[in-house]
Amino acid sequence: MNRKKKINQTLKNKAKKANAKLQSSNKPQYIAKADRAALANTEPTELHVVGSVIAAS
Repeated sequence: MNRKKKINQTLKNKAKKANAKLQSSNKPQYIAKADRAALANTEPTELHVVGSVIAAS
């Protein structure tokens, strides 16, 4: 009985992990602190350029 139980348990765990990998997450992807700082430095200039292009059109 123990051998059957153990086999079923491992198969169930494998199926559970495979199913979990297929599920998509709503959690946003982590961005490193250095990358966030780099994005913060570059975004304002890009936003101003995009804003002026929209205003000019």
